[in-house]
Amino acid sequence: MAKEKSVYICSECGGSSPRWLGKCPSCNAWNTLVESAAESAGGGKNRLSQTGRTGYAGQAQAVTPLAAIEATEVARTPSGIAELDRVLGGGIVEGGVVLIGGDPGIGKSTLLLQAVDALQRQGLPALYVTGEESGAQVALRSRRLGLDNSQVDVLSEIQLEKILATCESTQPAIVIIDSIQTMYSDQLSSAPGSVAQVRECAAHLTRMAKSTGIAVVLVGHVTKEGALAGPRVLEHMVDTVLYFEGDTHSSFRLVRAIKNRFGAVNEIGVFAMTEKGLKGVSNPSAIFLSQHSEPVPGSCVLVTLEGSRPLLVEIQALVDSGGPSPRRLSVGLDRDRLAMLLAVLNRHAGVACADQDVFVNAVGGVRIGEPAADLAVMLSITSSLRGKALPKGFITFGEVGLAGEVRPAPRGQERLKEAAKLGFTVAVVPKANAPKKPIEGITIHAVDRVDEAISLVRGLD
Repeated sequence: MAKEKSVYICSECGGSSPRWLGKCPSCNAWNTLVESAAESAGGGKNRLSQTGRTGYAGQAQAVTPLAAIEATEVARTPSGIAELDRVLGGGIVEGGVVLIGGDPGIGKSTLLLQAVDALQRQGLPALYVTGEESGAQVALRSRRLGLDNSQVDVLSEIQLEKILATCESTQPAIVIIDSIQTMYSDQLSSAPGSVAQVRECAAHLTRMAKSTGIAVVLVGHVTKEGALAGPRVLEHMVDTVLYFEGDTHSSFRLVRAIKNRFGAVNEIGVFAMTEKGLKGVSNPSAIFLSQHSEPVPGSCVLVTLEGSRPLLVEIQALVDSGGPSPRRLSVGLDRDRLAMLLAVLNRHAGVACADQDVFVNAVGGVRIGEPAADLAVMLSITSSLRGKALPKGFITFGEVGLAGEVRPAPRGQERLKEAAKLGFTVAVVPKANAPKKPIEGITIHAVDRVDEAISLVRGLD
């Protein structure tokens, strides 16, 4: 019996190679080639057929000038879960395709079951396709979540063609595919979860969504590194990519929009896991602030921006005497940026930490990527090194450059208003972010350089 021929497909770009290579010849990514069964060359329906070197077999299509196309606002349907609607940009879009990924057990299926039940109760027909659980297991979860008398249709199926036929006959408004890695198409001989199957199934479901107006939500697995499993082309096919973040040992979860064609990118929704499922958190700043009765050394509150939402996050630093090789450790912040900020402190502010262990943590498990956290990190490190707490009700934000200058952060007015609303009374901000009119309840100090900020804070003690 002849051995079945194999081909190696890149999980990043979908390119193929007849043999295994350390580096993909298409996109130059390392260790991404995965073995799969080669497809037969007979199915030429989906391939471009050329008539010759001068043209193609297809007919030329009419084109329309951009100015002649009517621009209409996208119609949205609120899901009934305010935090999820915030991340989606206002609600479910007709014909939109959403990909949501996260670690196992973090709450993806729970949140989507709550959302489709809320949409069903609004009068929108919903179909929940489960490939990982039986219908009885989904029903048991709905009872546990308190979704009594739910009318959401459930289909336990993994074959793509049967799912598409069911969608065509029932015509739901929204379809949940849980998960895309369990689905397979009869057109391919490879196993479910392979690069070819994931790409093919997602392409067919996306085509169905765009042609029929059915909103499709795909649940995706993640790899050990936290990235979505399968080819990266999967993220390019869909309209919105959401990631579940958070520690499974904590009751709080963050849903972050990585890509959104219908809303803001990097928008976050904050949820609390309860016995009755995921509940939206109306004031997420309370999660990321420690409850100190009095100010403590090494603690500084930062006003960060997540999408369109200003959040107050506590930055904690601990500076301790180190050995011959002092450690630099950060949780929730970029470690390389921490090393850069320590060098700026030494050169431009005269604060030397070369022989000290420095540990920095963002409270609450949140990850901060924006450079506006620089000033808060530097002030918390200085506070811990001196053993002196920052003033009560103190907040700050601002980017720090290698020359020691303090650069402005975007939307500084909104950050200051959010801090004043939550009772903070003293702020050190970049000079370009200082408001022209005073903000009631908060005293604002504007600075140009790092040494100026540190001297100012020492005078506030």
